[in-house]
Amino acid sequence: MIGLRRKPAAFESKLGSAWGGALFAALMLLSGCAVGPRYSRPSAPVPTDYKETPQNWKPAQPADQLRGKWWEIYQDPQLSALEEKVNISNQSLKAAQAQFEQARATVRYNRADYYPTVTAGVSATRERLSQNRPLAIASSVTTTNDLVIPVDMSYEPDVWGRVRRTVEAARADAQATLADLESVRLSVRSELAVDYFQARELDAEGQLLDSTVSSYTKQLELTNNRYNGGVASQVDVAQAQTQLETARAQAIDVREQRTQFEHAIAVLIGEPASSFSLPVASLNATPPLIPPGLPSELLERRPDIASSERQMVSANARIGIAKAAYFPLFNLGPSTGFESTTIVNWLSSPSAFASVGASAVVTAFDVGRRRAASDQARAFYDQSVASYRQNVLTAYQEVEDNLAALRLLEEEANTETAAVNAAEHSLALSNNRYKGGVTTYLEVITAQTIALANERTAVQISGRRMVDSVLLIKALGGGFDAASLSGVKMESRTPVPPGQ
Repeated sequence: MIGLRRKPAAFESKLGSAWGGALFAALMLLSGCAVGPRYSRPSAPVPTDYKETPQNWKPAQPADQLRGKWWEIYQDPQLSALEEKVNISNQSLKAAQAQFEQARATVRYNRADYYPTVTAGVSATRERLSQNRPLAIASSVTTTNDLVIPVDMSYEPDVWGRVRRTVEAARADAQATLADLESVRLSVRSELAVDYFQARELDAEGQLLDSTVSSYTKQLELTNNRYNGGVASQVDVAQAQTQLETARAQAIDVREQRTQFEHAIAVLIGEPASSFSLPVASLNATPPLIPPGLPSELLERRPDIASSERQMVSANARIGIAKAAYFPLFNLGPSTGFESTTIVNWLSSPSAFASVGASAVVTAFDVGRRRAASDQARAFYDQSVASYRQNVLTAYQEVEDNLAALRLLEEEANTETAAVNAAEHSLALSNNRYKGGVTTYLEVITAQTIALANERTAVQISGRRMVDSVLLIKALGGGFDAASLSGVKMESRTPVPPGQ
């Protein structure tokens, strides 16, 4: 009889083991499935060539000067020194870096669902039972100890790809956040260069106005001498004095504007405005030649477009997550450990226990909740596609805007140079006519006003050309390469900035 009893128990154990193994194998085979659409990049309007391409640019020439430290193409040591401080001290960049760290941690968090969750603990209970309880036996033990060391495991096989889609979405979000980080980096660096060249343009204006004030001071002295000699009238003296004070006021206004850009540069490099000073220097540079490359390359060179594209990947994966909710949810929950009434034999073999179980749950009725979640995921994907295409259109607009600005400003600079020469010649003639008594001082004032206006305009055009060259580099992506996003390791703690 004992043997007959043991045989079925062994048989049942083997049957249960075989059933569990078969179930596990079936779940592993099913885990090769992943519901939801496969991602493919949507089409976007891409022109064959830029309309404002420089005439002296060869299409086959790569834009190597935009790789890495693009600001060095200006060959300005002061600008390069300031740009090197951005990575170290800029707080906006540090905030974007921290945001990327959060997104990367989210990837690791979701990736943990690939593996079982194991919990272990220990419990000790001493219990005294009532002797008057129902069905109590008078001779039975009423006080017991229960010492347990349980080890439980919970594992959800990724049968329908929910975990894979979640990790895919989180990884795409992290890559989008990294692209956003590069967008912030490019924006901060380009803003620093723009502020720097605007400060230098104001330095040139200030030098021009200082020179003008010196010239007008001499002119006032000459007019006073002529008045004292009875050659000029008091009106001429008043007009000369007005011109001088007007030029002084303009010089003060330029210095006020210049301090604003100096303070802005201090913030960009992470220094207090009170302790930062930018030495005055003239603006003698001309914009370097910046080949825009082929329009099709722009999609890989703009970090904001790369971010939009990664967001589409994430949105597409979330459609699969919503689809997985329609299918059963499987869970494997083996448990093992030791249980005894005394510490002496607590960890012995007879005290061991084990169990294994599996469950499958499917939502039978949810009043359209899963359908709504699926529709929401699809609508969000459609939104991300529209945003991506809009960003592409905006990118081409920005490139064309700055290419056109550089071309037209170069023509304007040449024309303005001729206007400055003509104004200076006219001023010289008017001064000679006034000294010779042929005309009034009003003609000199008019010539002075025209000459100064043209000289200031020429300086401003030079500054605008430098600023637009920086904006063109920014519009072209500043040397960013979208391929660098796929090489980022989500487990590492410090990302390597693309193009650095």
